[in-house]
Amino acid sequence: MENNETEEVKNFDNLYYIVGLLAGIITAYIVQGTFLWMLIGAVLGLLSAGFYVSKVAPRDVEN
Repeated sequence: MENNETEEVKNFDNLYYIVGLLAGIITAYIVQGTFLWMLIGAVLGLLSAGFYVSKVAPRDVEN
């Protein structure tokens, strides 16, 4: 039997979403300082991370 080695590609998309979420919360807290703006910053951070993952740095998965 052949011993086929397959490369496992690690997915770090969750890390980008967490960094985007925290960066949005911290930025909104520094700029406005209220809970409502922290929620808005969290949403904008997640949207920014989603844009980055899908458009700016997409992975090329070849099967």
